[in-house]
Amino acid sequence: MEDHAFTLMPMSQEISLDPGTTYEGHITVTNPADASSDFSYKVSVDPYGVSGEKYDVDLLTQYNRSLITEWITIDHPTGTLKPNESKQINYTIKVPKNAPAGGQYAAITVAEDNATQGNDNVIVSSVLEMASVVYAKVAGETNHDGKVLENNIPSFVTSTPVTIGALISNEGNVHEAANFTISVTDLFTGQVILPGDDSAGRYSEIIMPETTYRSERVVGNLPAVGVVKINQTIRYNGEVSITERDVVICPIWFMALMALTLCAFIAVIVTIIRKHRKRKKSRPAL
Repeated sequence: MEDHAFTLMPMSQEISLDPGTTYEGHITVTNPADASSDFSYKVSVDPYGVSGEKYDVDLLTQYNRSLITEWITIDHPTGTLKPNESKQINYTIKVPKNAPAGGQYAAITVAEDNATQGNDNVIVSSVLEMASVVYAKVAGETNHDGKVLENNIPSFVTSTPVTIGALISNEGNVHEAANFTISVTDLFTGQVILPGDDSAGRYSEIIMPETTYRSERVVGNLPAVGVVKINQTIRYNGEVSITERDVVICPIWFMALMALTLCAFIAVIVTIIRKHRKRKKSRPAL
């Protein structure tokens, strides 16, 4: 059984909530025009969390920052879409008066679940899921406490593309946005490979509360051999972290070629010296 492709918008949404109020939002599900059949879906609300520095997504564990899952109701959690049909699915958040201040996170998950009965009466299910992540800020006493712990650019690499990284902490009670700007210049030619104002070099990451996030970004379109200047600027929690470094790109094959060339050069010099000494010894005495 093949999974049914569909689209979901938006993939994430940031909202602000006040205790004791009601918020109404929506997502949109689309069955593509080239779909070969109708799409039956169901919508659920799951806790959204992350684990580890690489932010492995956790949609199962309920914790103090996913209480919002109990506040969300979906107006029409099931339905069917014909090819090239879209539907807006509304949801309501009823925020308790005693809702804790700070971040609350949930995933509004849309899934296809086509269960069929196979051989030996075994139920076979094909499930495709997509989620729209809700990043909510509940008004009240919020704590913004975080910093850039590392802003890393290598100085020497043997292959491209080049991976640059950062380590960012958030010890507060609400998510924060870390804004990155990357620029790259070829030092041999002076060519600007990636300007700092280009959209490809500007992006943001959401740093979840009480976590540490390790960011990695791949920088491509670099020369196979050469030296480039890479600048990574991170604006986070009112601070600016800047790292700029000249990166030497020297593939192993190039190092091997240079070593062979050096060895050949040394061999030529040694040969010349030996011939010179031999000629000197062979001269007749006056």
